[in-house]
Amino acid sequence: MSLSSESAALRHLSFAERRERAAPGARARAVEHVGVVGAGTMGSGIAIAFALGGFKVALVESSDRALDAGLARITKSIDAQVSKGRLGAAEATAAKARVQRSQTLASVCGCDLIIEAVFEDLALKRELFAQLGRHARPGAVLATNTSTLDVDAIAEPSGRIADVLGMHFFSPANVMRLIEIVRGRRTCEEALATALEVAKRLGKAGVVVGNGFGFVGNRMLYAYGREKELMLLEGAAPEQIDRALEAFGMAMGPNAVGDLAGLDVGARARKAWKSRPDDPRFFRVSDLLVEQGRLGQKSGRGFYRYCGGERRREPDPEVLELIRREAERLGVERRVICDAEIVERSILALLNEGARVLEEGIALAGADIDVIWCNGYGFPRSRGGPMFYADTLGLPEVRAAIEKYRRAQGERYWVPARLIENLAATGGRISEWGAARQAGSEARAVAS
Repeated sequence: MSLSSESAALRHLSFAERRERAAPGARARAVEHVGVVGAGTMGSGIAIAFALGGFKVALVESSDRALDAGLARITKSIDAQVSKGRLGAAEATAAKARVQRSQTLASVCGCDLIIEAVFEDLALKRELFAQLGRHARPGAVLATNTSTLDVDAIAEPSGRIADVLGMHFFSPANVMRLIEIVRGRRTCEEALATALEVAKRLGKAGVVVGNGFGFVGNRMLYAYGREKELMLLEGAAPEQIDRALEAFGMAMGPNAVGDLAGLDVGARARKAWKSRPDDPRFFRVSDLLVEQGRLGQKSGRGFYRYCGGERRREPDPEVLELIRREAERLGVERRVICDAEIVERSILALLNEGARVLEEGIALAGADIDVIWCNGYGFPRSRGGPMFYADTLGLPEVRAAIEKYRRAQGERYWVPARLIENLAATGGRISEWGAARQAGSEARAVAS
């Protein structure tokens, strides 16, 4: 990559991250006191972010044991910042003092913003929002931290759906910069403006997205991951795939990411996905590993083995044999796959799905996708994000490459998005598409 293209990519991201995303005239509500329901890994990380951001935090869990564990995580994380010289001792003491523990929802009912970070279960979240709707103060913004579930379905029992939205923090929430702010069907502009202002005060990149399975980032992740799962069955080893994509610039390869997050987490989300592809190969390798008790780093083995305290990943011949047998069972022909194909298939699938979420209005601008993927998924900033990278390649070339795989792999996954077709024909840039749009009418016009 030339210095000029890298410079252009970084300038694009800088402007995209600073772009105003609140509706003109929408006023943010005042937020000083934040409730966090759930003190697990995600809830603790969210509480840390707010405490360090100067907010008063009420942290709620159902048991003393869970609260103790959550507060221990908070203390350990803040103390680590002191030991690394990133935070003064007095600041750390003040931040820890801002977090108050509770086992009852009564402690959050006077909060300005309440964020739910409980287990990823729709029924559980709906029950919680019914309670919050009855007891939270008027005007409080109610947010769910779900990563894939239907925000409208979660909001409905609250009885105040205009005040409900998604705030999808990325783990660890006190470190990762991205928050996907999910607009429900009837979320009001004030609530959105409030969430955007809060994200800004936390020093995070808040991006408004639409409500649909996986929102923007995780929906695209499934397309990206789909191809690596198919290539595993076709003959590529987990370490080859990760090595090739890390050489492209991804912060971590997709198999290593799965092990870090927990392969069982993705398996549960896919089971809840009603419209997932009806394809026996779809994420079959990951599901097989979960069936074998290989959950990733937390179990000491997933795509890789993890030995010692450093969690250093090591290739595992057992995994290769599991994949070989499953490919044979499914009738998948095995072959040698080169690194160039690994990168091209993975990234093209990502770009094509990004175009589709733009067509559907789930993403409002190509630049928003770039912010999401560079801040939440480790896409190389030097390439500007997936949509900017598509423009760097040239949309006619992207379309031609997708057509190449359409001929080789079939039409199940390899049909160019209409937006890529249209912009390739007209000379438009997908990273600039929608950036100035304030309503959905232009989205429908360009994609039609």
